[in-house]
Amino acid sequence: MSSHREAPGISKDPVADNTDTYAFVSPDHPDTVTFITNYIPLEEPAGGPNFYEFGTEVLYEIHVDNDADADADISFQFTFDTKLRDPDTFLYNTGQITSLDSTAWNRRQFYTLAVAYQKDSDNPQVIASNLPCPPCNIGPRSTPEYAQLARAATIDLGSRMRVFAGQRAEGFYVDLGSIFDLGALRPFQNLHVIPMPAAPGVNATRHANVHTIALQVPIAMLTRNQTRPTDVNDPNAVLGIWASASRRRVRVREDGAEDQETGPWMQVSRLGNPLFNEVIVPMGEKDRWNSLPPASDNQFVQYVQHPELARLLPVLYPGSTFANLKTLTASRADLVAILLTGLPSGVVSNFQNYTGSTYADMLRLNVAVPPASNPNTLGVIGGDLAGFPNGRRVIDDVVTIELRAIAGLTYPLVDSSYKPDAAAGAVTDGLTAPNSGVTFLDHFPYLDVPHDGFHTPAH
Repeated sequence: MSSHREAPGISKDPVADNTDTYAFVSPDHPDTVTFITNYIPLEEPAGGPNFYEFGTEVLYEIHVDNDADADADISFQFTFDTKLRDPDTFLYNTGQITSLDSTAWNRRQFYTLAVAYQKDSDNPQVIASNLPCPPCNIGPRSTPEYAQLARAATIDLGSRMRVFAGQRAEGFYVDLGSIFDLGALRPFQNLHVIPMPAAPGVNATRHANVHTIALQVPIAMLTRNQTRPTDVNDPNAVLGIWASASRRRVRVREDGAEDQETGPWMQVSRLGNPLFNEVIVPMGEKDRWNSLPPASDNQFVQYVQHPELARLLPVLYPGSTFANLKTLTASRADLVAILLTGLPSGVVSNFQNYTGSTYADMLRLNVAVPPASNPNTLGVIGGDLAGFPNGRRVIDDVVTIELRAIAGLTYPLVDSSYKPDAAAGAVTDGLTAPNSGVTFLDHFPYLDVPHDGFHTPAH
């Protein structure tokens, strides 16, 4: 969760495991969109001697659909290369790392950024190459001025574009330990079928890191007509966004040598909306879902229309807690709109992020909605149209938003006669951005500096 280890296959391939994807109009540069996509779930900060890094055999991509067909019109591609200074030491660094070219830093990573357009997808255009990643945050001796190293790795590409790739603090907050213990939510666990005293939520990812790719791009570079729309009802204002990771089709293992990979790229992970594969798609379909493009998601629409969690909540919380939800057996058109088509005009006042009738799991961002001056972490259901499911910001409480939607809070959008349970508007895992212990930056790349291995307690 959001999609950390969400499928059996990708749980065995962490460097290709896409954990979270974000897309939002940049609050400090509102003529741009920021994309953030994270990989390598639940990194322990004390990860030596082989500290975490991107996979050199993985193609990482951020995809943008700007004509509402669920196919990528623009794909930003990232590939990584590792350079070793001294193969005769077991150490990641032999002294303090004080700059990105420090000779004490033994194992460094660099990357190439390219862009591929649908009309010429076989010939991606290289935007920049040999861009440096910062090291992992080892501790006060090895990386004494880590924030400075990270700033040096934030690259201005010109033309209002910026990029960063490297380790960051995990920004997604969730009570994993409770939720996967038979669906318990600590603030409501006194009402659980196996009751315990109510308690505050516990953020399982509070001291974890991830590896982040962040890219800031002018809005006019992304829209179909290459303008910056100002009318929320302009169809050109809505972008469909997802991220993926791919590996070569063939891997050959050789005795005493590195594995060799060859053949075309094959997608092994993807992520649009948070929690989609994690909670909506059943176990037997998760690996297949990861291999398919969003345009194929009509195969999974039945799991959105009749989500398993909506059936489980009245069982796990008996009595009157979810009495009305228990009677809600109709197809969940509200969830289909939120997750698979976007919200058409008229559902929410002064808002739409509709991409048509093609069912596809994508973040849908209406770039004509300006950043909120006073953001609400509950996004659209909290009255903040700049938040999830209008794209996704790093602060958005997507666990609570999606729990409440599945619990029936959003069903009156499509059937005004339905009355949600009182619990539907209150259900939460007990975590918010302020009480989760997570902090964020107010500028690019928005996720905070990673936790260091010296000071951070082990999970």
